Amino acid sequence: MLLQLLLVTSIAVTPVFSCADHTGRQRGHLSPRHLKRQEASSNGSNPALDVTNSSEPSVDWAYDASYDWGAIQPDYSTCQTGTQQSPIALTLTNGLSLYHHPTFDGYDRNVTGNWTNWSYGPSFTLDHLPDDYTTLPSMSYDNVTAYLKGWHIHAPADHSVGGDRSKAEMHLVNVDKTGHEVAVLAIRLDPGTAEMPFFTQLPEMIPFVTGPSRIPSNDVAPGQPARTVKPAVVEDVSINMELALDRVDRVNEFWTYKGSLTSPPCGEGIRWFVARTIAFTSVDQMKMILGASTYSARQEQEVWLHEINSA
Repeated sequence: MLLQLLLVTSIAVTPVFSCADHTGRQRGHLSPRHLKRQEASSNGSNPALDVTNSSEPSVDWAYDASYDWGAIQPDYSTCQTGTQQSPIALTLTNGLSLYHHPTFDGYDRNVTGNWTNWSYGPSFTLDHLPDDYTTLPSMSYDNVTAYLKGWHIHAPADHSVGGDRSKAEMHLVNVDKTGHEVAVLAIRLDPGTAEMPFFTQLPEMIPFVTGPSRIPSNDVAPGQPARTVKPAVVEDVSINMELALDRVDRVNEFWTYKGSLTSPPCGEGIRWFVARTIAFTSVDQMKMILGASTYSARQEQEVWLHEINSA
């Protein structure tokens, strides 16, 4: 599956979206974004670009200024005052966890979803029935069952280990049955000597889009507002998540801690799992991942009440 993309010149360059929220298509209905895409396609517009009148609020934070998120607005105060903020630096002197060991169910079957770019890197959101996450592949630990809502890539990696930071990091975002984020599985990515089968099953990488991006003036009527160009979405992509787990030995060795989301408003209450094993891609695969990514690593936070590897 290959998608030919048109590049649109960006006049204003600002960060666009927060950490991927994976609110893509649910089987049984289309989200407003997909309705707009269908309308654009039926009007003869380029289906590779989601071009709409921008009604979304501008994002007021950036990854390269994450040290000061808490001062931007009151809703972001947890970014500054939180006691379990992510990411953190990990070391082998932390040991590896003997508790909260995750087990996985449903990862061995193919799942379908939307392949796109979360405006910072590659992203995939799984299809599911409206407001029903329990049919998705699941991860269980302690007495918790969490469902895989989607995954996205940060570059460079959020978590360093022993002072070393991988080229990229894939976050598998897991939610409870109501759709609330409860756990993230982090898989570090580095270039190696052989292709990683997980990425060979995916369509062509979709470039990130900075914005708001102004459409060329001859495409915008006089007096009309600028329009935002959003990354393309490839729907109904089938992938096997087992290929990702296999690359990290099904997370048999890992660090775990109590943390937060890594973008404002930095909500806490997230159980993090960071696989010790690095998933190696080929050099060309890593170049494609990085070519579709832009800087998205939050400054590492001081360890406080994270309870690393604790029971």
